[in-house]
Amino acid sequence: ACDDDAQLEKLLFGRVGRPPQDLSEPDWAQVGRELKRTGVTLTLLWQEYRGAHPDGYGFTWFCERFAAFRKRTSAVFRNRHAAGEVMQTDYAGPTVPVIDPATGVIHPAQIFVAVLGASNLTFAHASLSQKLADWIDGQVRALTFYGGVTKAVVCDNLKSAVAKALWFEPTLTATFAAFAEHYDTTILPARSRKPRDKGRVEGAVLIVERWILARLRNRRFFSLAALNVAIGELLEDLNNRPMRHVGKSRRQLFEEIERAALAPLPAVPFEYAEWKTAKVHPDYHVEVDKTFYSVPHRLIGSTVQVRLTHRVVEIFHDHRRVASHVRRSQRCGHVTVDDHMPKAHQRYANTTPKSLIDRAGHIGPNAVIMVERMMADRPHPEQGYRAAMGILSLARRYGPVRLDAACERALTINAITYSSVASILKTGLDRERPQAEQAAPTPAHANIRGGAYYQ
Repeated sequence: ACDDDAQLEKLLFGRVGRPPQDLSEPDWAQVGRELKRTGVTLTLLWQEYRGAHPDGYGFTWFCERFAAFRKRTSAVFRNRHAAGEVMQTDYAGPTVPVIDPATGVIHPAQIFVAVLGASNLTFAHASLSQKLADWIDGQVRALTFYGGVTKAVVCDNLKSAVAKALWFEPTLTATFAAFAEHYDTTILPARSRKPRDKGRVEGAVLIVERWILARLRNRRFFSLAALNVAIGELLEDLNNRPMRHVGKSRRQLFEEIERAALAPLPAVPFEYAEWKTAKVHPDYHVEVDKTFYSVPHRLIGSTVQVRLTHRVVEIFHDHRRVASHVRRSQRCGHVTVDDHMPKAHQRYANTTPKSLIDRAGHIGPNAVIMVERMMADRPHPEQGYRAAMGILSLARRYGPVRLDAACERALTINAITYSSVASILKTGLDRERPQAEQAAPTPAHANIRGGAYYQ
């Protein structure tokens, strides 16, 4: 039996064992910061506390008091992330107007925001859109700003970056997947309409809006570069300002607990590239941005993957690169590699008026004049290529001496065609010197049929 309520409470809720003699409490803010380090647990921190205070509080009390501290403080400690574990990224809602000084057109600049999970070190950058190129550029700039790579990147379900926003198995676009592979990190898209999945960056967006964008609301910007300079100045101030419930700045926390936990950056930054699917045309070219690039002719009719950067066009088939071209800045036209052509086509690949004239020079002066006339008498020199090559090929059958003589006779009668030269050689008229024709030149419209010429 109990005589009073105090005695009853002591029996029911009193501590078992010897009460602590050392009533010193740990620095709970420091405990929270230490928990963000990889491998650090409450058990380890309590053991270190008892090592410094052998007569201090027990483990149960230690855990209860820390939980109470987390409830009293801001959300910084509610979702604990280990150092180097995650970078969260998103776009802010408000935009900043950028005025084109030449036209006066106002472009709403989008504000990309990134934040590290453990230290809350924040990054912000302005771009003209939320398209994939600007999205990737923001990610690359953020990792460069931090000087390292986190194990994962938690991001919003941007349509240009996430092909299928499935929680258990999201599908990324080829470009975003290549970015993750280049930096050896994991992309974790947040669920749609679930802001708590990326709570760090949601809070960082609010801070950027209040600490940076609100201070820029009355300023006018005439270039994206000027806007980013202004954002960078305020961002530096934000990261160096002590946080109220932590007692340290974001930059200090980053240097203490997170910088060493980041993986090193690759030797070169990620180069933005787009991936497209194309079908090889019957002329063994694929169309990319209204320009045609060649592939090996054996792939005619196949479907290939095309990787586009600002400088290079790479074409892949069955995960193997089959062609690479320097990207043309001007649209339209063909870019062809000779080795991609069938053998029957390669002999025409390097044909030019000069190359044809040089070949004719090995036959004789009359052959040179004939080839020049064949290209000069047509609206486009290319229209005379085939006929000129046909005449030059007659040298293999009849020899250069007879061919040059046949060209001389054809020029005398103004018969500038392949069939005329071939007919002269076939009938042997090249062996006779046409004296009469030299004395009385034949009119321009004369022709040769069966070895005789007539008007």
